[in-house]
Amino acid sequence: MAFTLRLATLEDRPELQKLIERSARGLSAGDYTPQQVELALLGAYGVDSTLIRDGTYFVAESEGALVGCGGWSRRRTMYGGDALGARDAVELDPATDAARIRAFFIDPAHARQGIARAILHRCEAEARAHGFKRLDLMATLPGVRLYRAEGYLPGEAGEYPVAEGVTMRFVPMSKVLE
Repeated sequence: MAFTLRLATLEDRPELQKLIERSARGLSAGDYTPQQVELALLGAYGVDSTLIRDGTYFVAESEGALVGCGGWSRRRTMYGGDALGARDAVELDPATDAARIRAFFIDPAHARQGIARAILHRCEAEARAHGFKRLDLMATLPGVRLYRAEGYLPGEAGEYPVAEGVTMRFVPMSKVLE
């Protein structure tokens, strides 16, 4: 499948939100309950405008449609869209901190066609160019396989709140850039 990568723009937000919803509902079915997914779409999953404004969020397009997105961050926040309240915009120090890999979502109709891997490689290159030597991320269960295949090492999985009384299992993962 042919696709191109470009920086996301603030004008992409409505289409990004639709892509995120398709991805979460279509690719999380075997790992999370429908209730968990729907509640995650209210904050844990969603568009993060800070990534777009920072110029660190990418979209993959095919035939004029958004088919994937993902980015990296030099800020402390590990996950969550604009609607998530607990966010930390403090900038990380490349000499001592790991950059963050953030908000990867692929259209289920285009999954497993190299889109996420291409975005991830672009993010790694950009973080490296900004002086970062390590990367951290908070993986969803469906994402663990990709990140592991790309050299990310998992930490201990944990339950993270997405709503009052509802949690989701996420896996912290890290990679040292060479």
